[in-house]
Amino acid sequence: MALLKLVSLPCFQTRNYYSSPRNFSKQITSNSKTQQLVRDFNPKIPLEQAQTPPTSWYTDPTFHHLELQQLFYRGWQAVGFKEQIQNPHHYFTGRLGNVEFVVCRDVNGEVHAFHNVCRHHASLLASGSGKKSCFVCPYHGWTYGLDGVLLKATRISGIQNFNVNEFGLIPFQVAIWGPFVLINLDKDVQLLQEEIHSKTVANEWLGSCSEMLSTNGIDSSLAFVCRREYTINCNWKVFCDNYLDGGYHVPYAHTGLASGLKLESYSTTIFEKVSLQMCESGVTENKDECDRLGSKAIYAFVYPNFMINRYGPWMDTNLVLPLGPNKCQVIFDYFLESSLKALPCHMGWPSPCDLKINNASDELEVRSCPDDKSFIESSLAESERVQMEDITLCEGVQKGLESPAYCTGSNFQSLFGLQQQIVCRGEATSSPRSSYGCVKIIDQLQQQITMLQHELAKTQGEIAFYRAKQTQQSRMTPTSSRRANE
Repeated sequence: MALLKLVSLPCFQTRNYYSSPRNFSKQITSNSKTQQLVRDFNPKIPLEQAQTPPTSWYTDPTFHHLELQQLFYRGWQAVGFKEQIQNPHHYFTGRLGNVEFVVCRDVNGEVHAFHNVCRHHASLLASGSGKKSCFVCPYHGWTYGLDGVLLKATRISGIQNFNVNEFGLIPFQVAIWGPFVLINLDKDVQLLQEEIHSKTVANEWLGSCSEMLSTNGIDSSLAFVCRREYTINCNWKVFCDNYLDGGYHVPYAHTGLASGLKLESYSTTIFEKVSLQMCESGVTENKDECDRLGSKAIYAFVYPNFMINRYGPWMDTNLVLPLGPNKCQVIFDYFLESSLKALPCHMGWPSPCDLKINNASDELEVRSCPDDKSFIESSLAESERVQMEDITLCEGVQKGLESPAYCTGSNFQSLFGLQQQIVCRGEATSSPRSSYGCVKIIDQLQQQITMLQHELAKTQGEIAFYRAKQTQQSRMTPTSSRRANE
């Protein structure tokens, strides 16, 4: 089983520094444009008659803002990997939508996640990744411990009603599953002190697929190799849709990759929150041969924006971060079985940006293969070629989505998947299409709108009652005044 650890965080008296999803939902209830965008797609149409979501879902800024609130600021989100905070004092930063965050391990070994914002004048505290004993604001020198406590506030003598305990960093939930670090912006901070069973987090993030992933080589035994980042001119869902088309585009767009796969063996299994694609390799398995793909490739899409690819001795992850309605960032982290790679000897733990396989000082140990370094470099070069092919495809699709010639298309990739024996499990059995990709958005938003419309109607009734009462009182006021004068 993959290791999962839920980390408790200190609780501070804080105010909400960003719009809560619930408050935002109340705002969109009366927004007819937003409601129409949500209703432009019907997920209940039979798969054989279905169409893709409308172009507005990939181009409209309003819908993009809605996705941030309803998808990315709720539930568990993968943001990094455990080796980034392997030892005390290590930290890494990131951005999810408008939320700047920092994840760190304090001197006692506890892992914390905070908003990466100084409580004084909103300056960012830290950047990148590395090692720190505390966080010092570069603006005015306010200093915070790695547990989030405010240690020093400069030039505050004479300030009244200043309580240092109320100005610690604002925390949120953080957990570790296998090699991955997860954060959750949606949970109430008071709950962070409570013990939550590890299966709860695993179920919330992966559903019933968690055990299958952990028993298929997705675990903490793999060693980090390098990170590559791509800024792509397309909506984040375009990249996810490309990943989820069941190998439909592989023989046409990735001829090199296709030559190493038995595409007739391609299968897709849909769980509650994971789409699991598998394909056998076309290369004969040989224990003495260092083969990049191995005997079988596993491609796991974790809703809404995280991909885990396990093949041969490799694992790589793809984290898709929305940067706007027509731009996203994709972060690739590469891992390798420890029998093929040993971490370079550095003073302290290297960050992903510092660890480069082509540095002369970072010579890789030779173990089971005659030339491990050559194998790693050639494998990464092959992966890079596939990514560049996908980037060209995705940016071309985004341009097509923004043209007046296209509104919706036929969902042929889903039919292609059905022909290759899609198997639905768990909650997905009632609706194969509603369990992964952007399709699941519609169910969540429609439920939210229905609930909030009831709340809005109740609130409008209360307002009408209050106004009627005020009108009645105003009519009685002149009579009361005359009687007082008499």
